[in-house]
Amino acid sequence: MAGATARTLQPPVGEHRRPSIAVVDDDSGFAGYLRTFLTQRGHEARVYTRGDAIVAAIRHGEPPDLVLLDVAMPGMDGLQTLKTLKAARPELQVIMLSGRDQASIIVEAMRFGAVDYVVKPADPEGLGEVALEAAIRQAIERNRLVEELADLRGRLGDTQDEPVLAWGASPAMRAVAHLIEHVADSDVTVLIRGESGVGKELVARAIHRLSPRKPKPFVKVNCAALPAELLESELFGHERGAFTGAAGTRIGRFEQAHLGTMFLDEIAEMKPPLQAKILHVLQDGEFTRLGSNAKIRADVRVVTATNRNLETMILRGEFREDLYYRLKVIEAVVPPLRDRRDEIPQLIGVFIQKYARHYKRPVPALSDALRGCFVQYDWPGNIRELENMIKRFVILQDERRLLEELTTSSPCQSPPAAQPDATSADSVPPPAPGPNLPGRRLADVSREAALRAERRVIADTLTQMRWNRREAARHLGVSYKTLLNKIKQTGLKRPY
Repeated sequence: MAGATARTLQPPVGEHRRPSIAVVDDDSGFAGYLRTFLTQRGHEARVYTRGDAIVAAIRHGEPPDLVLLDVAMPGMDGLQTLKTLKAARPELQVIMLSGRDQASIIVEAMRFGAVDYVVKPADPEGLGEVALEAAIRQAIERNRLVEELADLRGRLGDTQDEPVLAWGASPAMRAVAHLIEHVADSDVTVLIRGESGVGKELVARAIHRLSPRKPKPFVKVNCAALPAELLESELFGHERGAFTGAAGTRIGRFEQAHLGTMFLDEIAEMKPPLQAKILHVLQDGEFTRLGSNAKIRADVRVVTATNRNLETMILRGEFREDLYYRLKVIEAVVPPLRDRRDEIPQLIGVFIQKYARHYKRPVPALSDALRGCFVQYDWPGNIRELENMIKRFVILQDERRLLEELTTSSPCQSPPAAQPDATSADSVPPPAPGPNLPGRRLADVSREAALRAERRVIADTLTQMRWNRREAARHLGVSYKTLLNKIKQTGLKRPY
């Protein structure tokens, strides 16, 4: 990406150079005041009086670290300028300035990618300097975090062919990145928690790559992919004749991971008897193959991941408490994409560039409507779902199909109508009778009663599971996809 490349050619903000801030305002008096305000605080200030002037300067020169952009300007107004700037430099930080605190303009500015909105007073000298200074400081800090994470990616060895699924500049992801840096050089176990698709495996790989074990194997085992009897053989290996079909000796994954890192994904799916053997490996560093009494020692760092509530499983006797505390020496929580919506535009750009290059297709342009839908959509499949959708977009080059898919799942163009509350389980409206039908048939009444009952049970289960839909589906005995369809059908909405 051009902006990221340009930024890496200059010293990081706050180390060897002053932050560069562009002021765009047709009011020369206010622009002059801002120049003084910024230079007194150690910033380099550039002043432009027209939107097209800042656009031309950024397209042909070095982009600033931050733009202070007036909303009301002749010619290309502030919102048009903002859209053009973000199209040219998606990573550019823009704070909007306006003489009016108008909600509709604030919403539009944020939708087009502004990071903040500061209201100008009638008297420039009376400017709420605290609010402006705080907004500038946060934007510059955000730039620093992006550079920090870009540097971390580089040290992790990310390549163009490896998806950047986990990293972003949100405070939550900054905490994850800092945690990785602090624990990577130790051998403590790490438990990575988060919903499916948020990038837990990438966090595990990051820990491995920053550790002294980097030259040695990183071995992943998905504990949900194999039945219990085969999973034990997969982990510890077996001798010939250990069970039917064991035609020869097989080395297990723990032996393969010697001196490296073992990543046990979906650890909650492991049955208690096998959990006991994992606990033994963690305590003593040794195990036996199936069909053998010979002890094998393995020096392995163990990292695990789950999207389930282990504490609830412990209470139900489904997960060993002693193993839980062994695994949770360090805990890393990767938040869902719906809690990191400001990262969506950056991720869209990464995936579009990646798959356009991979499939040798032209880079498609996103309309404002589609971009707005991407930001508003809840992404139940998280970043994996976003990546797959962008992949389809690049291959098919058909924006209408994506809009239909997104608007079917979640309205994007206008605020959604009032929805029944998740705790109001009896609020499913009955279908309207037909034009020639005086009343409802008995079958209709039964169907409505069943729907209300389903809604009540689903709502109660989701509340108990803190809206962890995968765990709720498991409790209800249905597939994850079926539960999502039921949630949509019954009109349930997450209350927080």
